[in-house]
Amino acid sequence: MRTAIVHFDDLDAFGMLHNSRYGVMVERAWISYWQQGDTAFSPDRFLLEDGCNVTKELKVEFDVPVDKVGEYGVHLWVERRGRTSLTYGFRLCSADDTVTYAHGHRVIVRLDRGTLRPAAWSDRAKPLIDGLLRPDDL
Repeated sequence: MRTAIVHFDDLDAFGMLHNSRYGVMVERAWISYWQQGDTAFSPDRFLLEDGCNVTKELKVEFDVPVDKVGEYGVHLWVERRGRTSLTYGFRLCSADDTVTYAHGHRVIVRLDRGTLRPAAWSDRAKPLIDGLLRPDDL
């Protein structure tokens, strides 16, 4: 489980986490996971090429409103790894893992930096991706 922080300015006029912030929190958790595996999102990092990916689809189902600032958790798992894409699931939950606030999935496509066309995942990235294959208990 990755940690996600909800700040005051993430809340909408009703005091609830704005719907657009859920995807941002999940993406930050995803980037945090990749960075621990030396995958980069800037030129000075190791696996820059695998860090070049775009969102093809994002689906979020809202279960319970987030109405407080503070720490929350994000569970991530890979549902499918294709040659150039992957689908990962997520669950935004309370820090103690007892309440699910939202869940869904995101499909990303790895791009070649030069052509911006789909490109295969590198051999170095595959174990990092496969390290999140969906566990049976989620």
